[in-house]
Amino acid sequence: MQKIKTFLWFDTQAAEAAEFYTSLFEDSKVTGTTRYGEAGPGVAGSVMTVTFELAGQEYVALNGGPQFPFTEAISLQVDCESQEEVDRLWDALTADGGEEGPCGWLKDKYGLSWQIVPTEFAELAGDPDPEKAQRVIQAMLGMKKLDLTELRKAHEGK
Repeated sequence: MQKIKTFLWFDTQAAEAAEFYTSLFEDSKVTGTTRYGEAGPGVAGSVMTVTFELAGQEYVALNGGPQFPFTEAISLQVDCESQEEVDRLWDALTADGGEEGPCGWLKDKYGLSWQIVPTEFAELAGDPDPEKAQRVIQAMLGMKKLDLTELRKAHEGK
């Protein structure tokens, strides 16, 4: 059992969001659901919490009501092994009302912020040659979805 879990507060879409997120990542599944009882505060029988795993990491989603919407103050970062993975996740997470943001950030249709980042970005941006690293950062600052080909070109000064 994971000692520390990320807890996500949804209005009423916890189960829907958990099913959606688990469909996007390997080694992911819904592991449990609790329901509100007669004592409330939700409607008796409706979903209260959903426990799920994304790539082996546990999360809990609560249907807590509209009082606390998501903000960019917290986001989930996904390290992607390829541009194809970046593209697939970006497209899925921005679909149906999601919003593209700057520098690899987006909000999904539930308002949760994500950073979809190719793993190679850290290598390119962390190059010991400060000019190469700065060109990569400058290129990233002009992007929404991160484009690994363009980041590589910036790194090489092309």
